Amino acid sequence: MENPKIKVGADSTSKEIAPIAMAIHEMVVELPVTMRTLNKRGVRIEKGKIVDDDYSGPILEMALESNSTIKTVPKDGAYKGIPVVVSTIKNEEGNAVAVIGVVDVINGLKL
Repeated sequence: MENPKIKVGADSTSKEIAPIAMAIHEMVVELPVTMRTLNKRGVRIEKGKIVDDDYSGPILEMALESNSTIKTVPKDGAYKGIPVVVSTIKNEEGNAVAVIGVVDVINGLKL
């Protein structure tokens, strides 16, 4: 059996990053998960399914721009009014190439 490689870069597509986002979704007991790369829109996952494969949200974009983790409650977008935590995936130089977010629909995360 061939060992497949998963590599995330600034130009990775939603199809390429979906397995990573799905794994995190499963790890956090199916809380909604969003993910995108620097140059491509990404995925939004809810209840074990990709509900949008051309997704970006304001907090994902803010985290990419600031190259930092953000814990906040969005004022607009798909998760308006619901706490989110978004963190960057950085390259070897420390620059954000992707972001991944978890949406706290059960209000269990410590913001």
